Amino acid sequence: MLKFLSKVKIEFNALDPRIASCMEFLAQCNAPKAKESNPSCQVQVKRRTDDHPPQITVTFVNGVEQTYDATNTPAQNIRSMILEKGQYLETEQMFRDAGEKWPVIIPDSELEQPFLGIKLVLYFGIWRTLVNSAILYVPS
Repeated sequence: MLKFLSKVKIEFNALDPRIASCMEFLAQCNAPKAKESNPSCQVQVKRRTDDHPPQITVTFVNGVEQTYDATNTPAQNIRSMILEKGQYLETEQMFRDAGEKWPVIIPDSELEQPFLGIKLVLYFGIWRTLVNSAILYVPS
């Protein structure tokens, strides 16, 4: 997860009962595997004394900053959103490195073409996968 980030800022009041998500996310950031994925990622913790709700702010490697409300969002959901955005950034970079335009625009004429690739049929408890007229049996 940290490989897509340059900075993580976790803010919470230690007396606030809604800090579970912040503490879990902090534990995930401090895990050895996460730190190894990007040792240069800065993880900052700001302990607040006011009634400000717990929040997690991340800065992606491309400079985009995103703030998550940690009162209602579980740490796993925040992690999933970061991974999804990171994979999008990785794909974008891959296209740019290959000299392709981004975003990729698919013409409407191609979107309307029928897809003849894979069909799944349940027949007597056996899944039949039809791939261009080749039949593969996969037990259900």
